[in-house]
Amino acid sequence: MRVIIQRVKSSQVSVNGEIVGKIGHGLNLLVGIANSDTDAELDWMVRKCLELRLFPDEAGGDRWQKSVQEIGGELLVVSQFTLYGDCRKGRRPSFDRSAIPTLAQDLYEKFVTKLRISGLKVETGEFGAMMQVAIENDGPVTLILEREAN
Repeated sequence: MRVIIQRVKSSQVSVNGEIVGKIGHGLNLLVGIANSDTDAELDWMVRKCLELRLFPDEAGGDRWQKSVQEIGGELLVVSQFTLYGDCRKGRRPSFDRSAIPTLAQDLYEKFVTKLRISGLKVETGEFGAMMQVAIENDGPVTLILEREAN
C-alpha cells in the first residue's frame, strides 16, 4: 500500500465539475492499493496517517509536535491506482502491481472506514472516477508512506 500524505490548508476533489469532497486544515491522502495488500497493511497505514507528527504545536514553532488527530484536523482520501505505475521500462507505465478494481475498492473503503473511527472529518473522492484534486499545500509538506505485505 502506498499513500502520498500532503499537509494542507485546504483540499477538494471534483468529479464532472461537482465538488464531492472538501476539507480545511489537515491531510490530503492519495491512496494506492497493491494486489498483495491485506488488512494488516491497512491497519498499519491508518495508524501512521493518524499518528504521524506533521503539525507544529500551538506556539507555532518549526518543530512538528502534533498529529492530525491532536489538532482535530480533517482528511481528504482519494484513490489513485497510478501510485503503482512502473515506468522503468518502455514509454507506457505498467500497472501490474496495482490491485484489481474489486479488491482495491474493498480495501479502499475499509481504509476510509477505519479512518472515520478516529472521529475526524473524513471526505473522499469517487472510486474509479476521473477526478480533479485541488490542493493548497501547507509547507509544503509531502511524504510517501509505503507498507508492503510480508
